[in-house]
Amino acid sequence: MVNVVAIHKSFLRGLLKLVGMTQQAVEIEPGTVLNFWVPTETKKRTNTRSSKKHAVVFLHGFAMDGILTWQFQVLALAGKYAVYVPDLLFFGSSFTDRPERTMEFQGECVAKGLRKLGVERCTLVGLSYGGMVGFKMAEMYPDLVESMVVTCSVTALTESVSNAALKRIGFSSWKDYLLPQTENGVKVLFDVASYNLPKAPNFVYKHILEATFGHRNERIELLEALVISDKEFTIPHFRQKMHLFWGKNDKIFDMQTAQNFKEQVGENATLESIEKAGHIVNIERSCFYNRRLKTILTSFIEENGPPKTRS
Repeated sequence: MVNVVAIHKSFLRGLLKLVGMTQQAVEIEPGTVLNFWVPTETKKRTNTRSSKKHAVVFLHGFAMDGILTWQFQVLALAGKYAVYVPDLLFFGSSFTDRPERTMEFQGECVAKGLRKLGVERCTLVGLSYGGMVGFKMAEMYPDLVESMVVTCSVTALTESVSNAALKRIGFSSWKDYLLPQTENGVKVLFDVASYNLPKAPNFVYKHILEATFGHRNERIELLEALVISDKEFTIPHFRQKMHLFWGKNDKIFDMQTAQNFKEQVGENATLESIEKAGHIVNIERSCFYNRRLKTILTSFIEENGPPKTRS
């Protein structure tokens, strides 16, 4: 049987081309390459000119690559914004031969890739793991990251936050949950991450497992580098405006986690919960999420002004 995920991605590529998106492999350095979905015009212009549209960069979570995670948002926003969707290292076709597995290195690679693509300022939109990478980028590259929209994520996965989350979802480790080895494991992954996502036939979960869970050893190393001790964690000071989207029924990072996180980030952040949605709120409530995302992006852009262009 032909893999249904492969069929869907082939169909999705056609839709993305219709809305002005194309794939581009960006060499960050020898041995490290990130795959990006970028505006088609990016390939047509030189690196001395940046787009007049505001750049919006989508950072995916740990279960799927960039375009599968954000397909509904990209199709909705690509006409108005310069949309960039990277596959983080060891997702999609992105890879490195370097040993680093930290969020800092993920963020460094994305930032360098965006610079090579001519992006000078952007809004980051991050889900879960992608949100954590985004926070590192905001901390390390405040000149690049102008504002953030974060969905069901935290600044860092400390041991206390990690242990509480694993207890809520009934797993002893993130590897067991996020890197399933059977089709039933994939089904459980989506059941936990959603509020009421429609069930799919078993062969669909089997095809998802075959198509999206490669680089298992490297991803285990990413997860091992993800959790840090509470003693090592210090609350960063962010100067960017942030909007926090949360599924009100998120089992992984619940609303109490969201409230605690909002207090950590401070006055620059606003928190909004979305009814009848779990951790993957951008997929479960995509139409509502897209409407709210458009409103938030408009408010950020009006506050910060139009994008700067290179002369």
